[in-house]
Amino acid sequence: MIGTLRKGLPFAAAAGVTRLVYGRFRCRPPGGRGHWERTNHAGRTVDLYSGPATAVGTALAAATAPGLPARTRTAAALAVLAAGACGTYDDLAGAGDPRRGFRAHLSALRDGEVTSGAVKLFGIGAAGLAAGALLKDRPLDKVLTGVVIAGAAHAVNLVDVRPGRAAVATLAASAPGLLRRGPAGALAAAPMGAAAAVLADDLGERTMLGDAGAHALGAGVGLAIAAGYGRAGLAAHAAALVAVATAGDRISRAAATVGA
Repeated sequence: MIGTLRKGLPFAAAAGVTRLVYGRFRCRPPGGRGHWERTNHAGRTVDLYSGPATAVGTALAAATAPGLPARTRTAAALAVLAAGACGTYDDLAGAGDPRRGFRAHLSALRDGEVTSGAVKLFGIGAAGLAAGALLKDRPLDKVLTGVVIAGAAHAVNLVDVRPGRAAVATLAASAPGLLRRGPAGALAAAPMGAAAAVLADDLGERTMLGDAGAHALGAGVGLAIAAGYGRAGLAAHAAALVAVATAGDRISRAAATVGA
């Protein structure tokens, strides 16, 4: 009963806060509606309000979930909010930038140009490592945790190419965490609640998560994974996520070449 309550509360909190923030953005979008509107793959105009909303909902629910150590709460708020903030910056500042993949942004950085994609890459990576330093005690475990958090954030963003995919991926990836006891279960419930809160609007092509929502939800998934595994599990997840990121980078560069 207590375990169910500890998972149900963050799910409900994340869903409630996400809907509240999403509604506020729709009523009074910062900078005006045009600043937050995009044309999706089908040519429909959608908003980006659900991205920041899911970031705030996930972070607040994870940081206030019952029974979590203070360091875990801090790590959750840091990783999810940083991922959401970096993603929002890329959504707004990087709109129209045709460059895709790590190599493109790193090449621009070598030429002295700091792209929004580079800010996102290093910002989320640094936040993941900082969260890992809070969650784990041993140096190698700290690094592996950082890789898992940043890798999960990137992986969810990779699948965000059609309506609802990132939200569904979050629900599917977080569901096994609900079976775990301790912090992992509560942390898994937070991104699930936020994703569930906007899934209908996402599928209905009224909104899109964008980089802000996809990265924030992914960071939340990564936190839950990191909290539930020891070194062997962390290493396996880190290796899998690095492989996914590498494959995704190749696909992104190939797509950019075809579209050029």
